[in-house]
Formats: sequence, C-alpha cells, structure tokens
Amino acid sequence: MKSLKYILLIVSSILAFSACSDMANVDSNQTGTLSVTLTDAPFPIDLVSEANVTITKIDIRNKDSETDGTEEEEVDEESFTTLTETEQSFNLLDFQNGVKTSLVDLEIEAGTYDLVRLYVSEASVTLNDGTTYDLTVPSGAQTGIKVFINPNIEVAGGLSSELLLDFEVASSFIVQGDMNSPDGINGFTFKPTIKAVNTSTAGRIEGFVTDTSGNPLENAEVLVFTDSDTSQAFTESNGYYSIISLDAQTYTVEATTSDTETLTVPDVEITAANSTSLDLELTPLEN
Repeated sequence: MKSLKYILLIVSSILAFSACSDMANVDSNQTGTLSVTLTDAPFPIDLVSEANVTITKIDIRNKDSETDGTEEEEVDEESFTTLTETEQSFNLLDFQNGVKTSLVDLEIEAGTYDLVRLYVSEASVTLNDGTTYDLTVPSGAQTGIKVFINPNIEVAGGLSSELLLDFEVASSFIVQGDMNSPDGINGFTFKPTIKAVNTSTAGRIEGFVTDTSGNPLENAEVLVFTDSDTSQAFTESNGYYSIISLDAQTYTVEATTSDTETLTVPDVEITAANSTSLDLELTPLEN
C-alpha cells in the first residue's frame, strides 16, 4: 500500500509583514507565537469509518539549548518546551485534502528546533459495521513518539515559520488479515510513522480530476512520487485533490481509477511555500 499522509501542522508566526520591516531589528532572545493544527489526506480502505488517536502531550526541542548537540534518544530534558498537555482525540478521517483543525497557540522561545515528541495514549480503528479494534501504542504514551525536524525550523520574533508533522497512516495502521472483507480483518497493528517537514522548504499540489467529457471523477487515486518518496490522495465528489507537505523538488504524478487508463505526468515542479495547480484528465477504458 502506498504511503498516506495525515498531517499535524505546527505554525510559528508573528505578523508576517513585520518581518519585512523589522528584519534588521530581529532579536534572537524574542519569543515567537506557535500554533498547532491537524489535517490529513484520505484513508483508502472502504471498510474503515474511523482511525482514531488520542494525543495527551506535545513538546519540542530547542537545539540551541542542547548540551551535547546530538540526536541521541537520551537528551537534555531542559531543552524541551511543552506545547500542550491537553488531551485531544481525533478521527483522522475527518480531515481530508488539506483541511486542518487547531491544536494549540502559544509563544515559545526564539531558537532552532530540531525534534518534536508526540505523546499518544490511545489508538483505535472502527469499521463501517461498527466493529472497533483498540490498538496497543508502543511507548507513545510514556516517552513520546520522537520526530526529527529536517531541516531544522527557526523560530524568531517578527518571522513566520511552519512545521508539518506528516502522519503516514497506511504505514501506521497495519491491517491484519484480508482487508477486502470485514470478515477477513483480524485487527490492526499500530506502528506510528511520522515525518517532519519544514514548510519553508515544502509546497503543495492541488487540482481536479475529470474524464475526457469533463465529468468529475470521485475516488480517483493520485500519486505524487520520486524514486524515494510517495504521497497519495483520493479525489472528493467534485474531483478535487490536494497533497501538502511535499519537499520542494521535481515529481512524477499519476492518476487513475478502476474504469480509466493511468495518466502519468512527469517533471512536475513543486516550489517551496507555494501551491502547484495540476488538473488531470483521464481516458475511460475501452470496453
């Protein structure tokens, strides 16, 4: 199964326009405002109605405060800032195609941040027939799920910065048994896989998928990939798709449905902090 992306967005901002006028006066000892929001991409298992996680705490590490400057798991706890300790539960399927929900807003110390820890206490999957599987969370509630930020993110007074935590759901909620039938599913294993993307170096792609007659195609699969990375989306009823948190580079885009030929578009350029528009027209299969 291709990689699917559910995304936590951490936004640090202090009036973007002030960054232009006050660049010369930026003080590294100032604080910046940090906002945390939640979004995702579609989860393509027709039998699943909910993919739930409960987050109890989020903290972030200031690299400038580290005593050893390494990325070892045993780190100086004083270098971490707690962003929230409010328990919040989410059905990741509620947020699709770039929709986000706020988690927290606060000011934090200016500096370079290189690691986020998410404390997940519960995870579960509910099928359309009401069957619910409660999943074991490996160490996420006790020590936090560690996500390194590469490249590191800078927070400074008067500047705006964003960090996307990309939750790869297909890699995190692993089906046990036959996913093609409710009777064939024996459960799920939860192995959280998260990627941190600095949005100053990332962009997004969005557009509409139609057939050759201009009719919108729902549930068309759109893949955006390189040799080393794949992101996936499924279109809404109006044919719209969106994939965010893409590193700025050149991708190949593919789109298909069960009733159409696969369309391949090479050399699609994604630009940092910008949106690339790409509409896709699919040819129906011949009978």
